[in-house]
Amino acid sequence: MKSADIRQAFLRFFEEQGHTRVPSSSLVPGNDPTLLFTNAGMVPFKDVFLGRDPRDYVRATSSQRCVRAGGKHNDLDNVGYTARHHTFFEMLGNFSFGDYFKRDAIGFAWTFLTEVLGLPKEKLWVTVHVSDDEAERIWKDEIGIDPERFSKLDEDNFWQMGDTGPCGPSSEIFYDHGAEVWGGPPGSPEEDGDRYIEIWNLVFMQFDRDASGEMKPLPKPSIDTGMGLERIAAVMQGVHSNYEIDLFQNLLKAAAEATGASDLEAPSLRVIADHIRSCAFLIADGVLPSNEGRGYVLRRIIRRAIRHGHKLGAQGAFFHRLVAALDAEMGEAYPELRQARAQIERVLLKEEEQFARTLDHGMGLLEQALAALDGDTLPGETVFKLYDTYGFPYDLTADVCRERGVTLDAEGFERELEAQRERARAASQFGAEYSATIELEGQTEFTGYDRLEDNARVVALYDSEGNALERLTPEHPAVVVLDRTPFYGESGGQVGDTGYLNVEGGRFLVKDTQKQAGHHLHQGVLLEGELVVGSEVTPQVDESLRAATVRNHSATHLLHKALRLVLGDHVQQKGSLVTPERLRFDFSHFEAMSAEQLKEVERLVNQQVLANAPTRIESMTLDEAKEKGAAALFEAKYADSVRVLTIGADDFSIELCGGTHVARSGDIGCCHIVAESGIASGVRRIEAITGEGALAYFGEQEARLARVAERLKAKPEQLEERVDSLVERNRGLEKELERLKAKLASAAGSDMLASATEVKGVKVLATHLDGVSGKELRGVLDQLKNKLGSGIIVLGVADEAAGKVSLIAGVTDDLTARVKAGELVNHVAGQVGGKGGGRADMAQAGGSDVNALPAALESVPAWVDAKL
Repeated sequence: MKSADIRQAFLRFFEEQGHTRVPSSSLVPGNDPTLLFTNAGMVPFKDVFLGRDPRDYVRATSSQRCVRAGGKHNDLDNVGYTARHHTFFEMLGNFSFGDYFKRDAIGFAWTFLTEVLGLPKEKLWVTVHVSDDEAERIWKDEIGIDPERFSKLDEDNFWQMGDTGPCGPSSEIFYDHGAEVWGGPPGSPEEDGDRYIEIWNLVFMQFDRDASGEMKPLPKPSIDTGMGLERIAAVMQGVHSNYEIDLFQNLLKAAAEATGASDLEAPSLRVIADHIRSCAFLIADGVLPSNEGRGYVLRRIIRRAIRHGHKLGAQGAFFHRLVAALDAEMGEAYPELRQARAQIERVLLKEEEQFARTLDHGMGLLEQALAALDGDTLPGETVFKLYDTYGFPYDLTADVCRERGVTLDAEGFERELEAQRERARAASQFGAEYSATIELEGQTEFTGYDRLEDNARVVALYDSEGNALERLTPEHPAVVVLDRTPFYGESGGQVGDTGYLNVEGGRFLVKDTQKQAGHHLHQGVLLEGELVVGSEVTPQVDESLRAATVRNHSATHLLHKALRLVLGDHVQQKGSLVTPERLRFDFSHFEAMSAEQLKEVERLVNQQVLANAPTRIESMTLDEAKEKGAAALFEAKYADSVRVLTIGADDFSIELCGGTHVARSGDIGCCHIVAESGIASGVRRIEAITGEGALAYFGEQEARLARVAERLKAKPEQLEERVDSLVERNRGLEKELERLKAKLASAAGSDMLASATEVKGVKVLATHLDGVSGKELRGVLDQLKNKLGSGIIVLGVADEAAGKVSLIAGVTDDLTARVKAGELVNHVAGQVGGKGGGRADMAQAGGSDVNALPAALESVPAWVDAKL
């Protein structure tokens, strides 16, 4: 049975049992700071289980794309060397949100495995938690599982979302590959063998653990199950390794062809076949290689694959060529992969080319380290620096050292590596407290799309610590929750509204509005009067700030579309910030935009502003929105009914958005891009202004031009010509200054030759120069060598203000066989805290110890004497 058929059979079976089929979400968890990647099928439903994200269904099923390559769940180092570890895998799951529980979950699993897939019952082994008598009874009395193929375990059968929050016992189903495979049943001393393989985990979410460790029953027990598609495919296809299933066979063949490998069993081929899946899907979901966070993990996976390719003998870039094979294998099931194929290939090729330069640079640094080595052991600190800072693979360092007869300090490297892991673990303690949120029934009705003032009732009050209050007194920071509000809560990049909550005899200043679990939290301070739970209030949004924010938000939509038209469809939104003052828009692109591209983007946006087309807002299903061509932020989570915003003439921009917007595109006034910059590898940022902010900016620029024109005694329209004239004049003065400096240096050089000493018949000059820059040393050296005819020269310049020493050494051609300029300059540089290099006849160096320069120069004759 093919993997694609298993996937469809699973989803179809649970649809027939009343489950809603939910598409795989992004590998980047939406609004979840606790996770680096989506690493399990339940991740997209986490807020549903916690009651923060109500859905219109209580049963769901999905085939969720997952990555485990960073943080707590990290299988990276095992990939390729075991039969079942992957960085990327598909998790088949069925979920109940307070609907059915243990009996149905167990029954569904057993029916699917034994009737739909036809697995022999005698091949299945079941485990439950030691405390779960209910699950044990269902398995034995109702399902009829053989007691001889049943275990009760402790830690292996208890699941928890975090240190606090939902948790509960689980039941796992194992497949027995037969006595010919070594290994024992779960819970036995031989359980780590390959005979019994876990294929399905049924989690019974029935408790809520608080910060003290106490577990209380959940009001709505739920079900979370997960079955790895690759594992069950291996069972159904009669193989013991996941890499033998159909999903991998074509990828392995493509990897072998790309690298020139002949052994399809090579672990390195398995690494490559696994890694192309995780890399391609991560890039399709908007992750790009970088030096931090998710991008760093992606870069590490790519480079690991490239390294294994070179181990197999690959020449040049090869990894990006495997995207076609992956598309053929999985593109039909995941159309987003097929749509992003060209972008994925571009990203991987660029990263391969960049890593090739890294390898070249690393080899140079390794050669330097080996040349300066005192002894026959390369320190672990050096190996780790090459590995961590420059991305130079450890095993490549080991190979080079082996060729040179140098021992590698493996223990020192491991110490440094573990220290780095500890730093990474400390830095990735995302750990949000699930129980630390405000617990409040219902949700706030948002009325701010249509009005800026409303009538509402206070349903809750909190102090700045989150403690519930009955009344507020002036001057203390607090949070007010209303039953309805026109205040927009910060989300989607748009900042929260500000304004006032007016109550009879009092007024509450709203400094910010946030959203949490369906409620709008009005944060601020009571200015006068008092506020009590149940008070009737009149919320009033600051109209001018909302209007300015709206203009900037609508402009981001036009900007996004214009960028895609000018730069290409690979542009994806990577984040935004919309405030009353300006907008900031981050997007995926690999190089700085040219002035012409920025001008064209701005022209397209303002063309739509001038069109003054009415904004259209519609509600529809997510599938309908996608069919309409609506753009969506890749990491966002959307409900089944979404809000689709169309701005501009001829449906210029169509996006999913819950923010507030202008009624017509002309309300934006105008849009001006003020900055474009890079913020991460493959991510650019545009900052722009609109409306009154743009007018104020233009006025300020005009005033600045007028001031400059006044200083240059010219009219504004003459400024360009006047500046060109000044620049040309300045260039002439700089050249004249350089000529005079060279003349002075030459004169000084002639005087210096008189101070040259003679060492074994060779003239040696080592002196400190004043009034000469480091850049001018080369010219002075050439002049002195010509005048000296035969000899050795070392010149030094000290910049005390910068704490910098510049050195240059020269040896005339008749002496280079006995004295090398590179060795000489390094002798001097070593005494001033630096190093350098160059040819036998000329070499340069730098240093940082200005005070040590005189003594260092004085040591030159003795060094030359020893060499001669």
